[in-house]
Amino acid sequence: MSELTPSQTVGPFYAYGLTPKGRAKWDPNGHYAWKETIGDNLITADVIGDRIRIEGGIYDGDGKPIPDAMLEIWQADGQGRYSNEPGSRNLSNAAFKGHGRSACDKDGVFSFDTVKPGPVAGPNGTMQAPHVVVCIFGRGMLRQVYTRLYFDGEAANGNDPILALVPADRRDTLIAKKNGSTYRFDIHMQGDKETVFFDV
Repeated sequence: MSELTPSQTVGPFYAYGLTPKGRAKWDPNGHYAWKETIGDNLITADVIGDRIRIEGGIYDGDGKPIPDAMLEIWQADGQGRYSNEPGSRNLSNAAFKGHGRSACDKDGVFSFDTVKPGPVAGPNGTMQAPHVVVCIFGRGMLRQVYTRLYFDGEAANGNDPILALVPADRRDTLIAKKNGSTYRFDIHMQGDKETVFFDV
């Protein structure tokens, strides 16, 4: 005898395995006792650089918060070094991995405690402005999407070769606004305020 199949065939199943603690942000009964391998606090004991907090919301095309999205970030350390660079394990600040993961809460809010990255080399040896790569996972999305977070008031933004590829009237969607040591970065998946996403 046949049975009805679930109408939703795409997750978010990642919450169960990738954000066992963060799931409780949107589901009060949703905490798993599994060890969280990657969390939203990137600060390590040997970290070098300005400690900052990145927080923001993620919204759908109607401006409604997405409560069960998940974000991952990658970034250089405060000296502009990635953890996978040759010889990086022998340098100071070697414990900083530059990779974090945050579940969103019921209001679609995410956050990371980290350090402001330094400038890094880009295409053809040009320098890129300090930035963070952001990857968004969400329900109904067969593939994650990527964007970048740049920092408000950073003079190097004007010469960044990647940011220059973005139409001037859309660059603001990639700039996190500063408030003390916190940077606010809201992500709009669709609509008039849609964040610029990159084809990678």
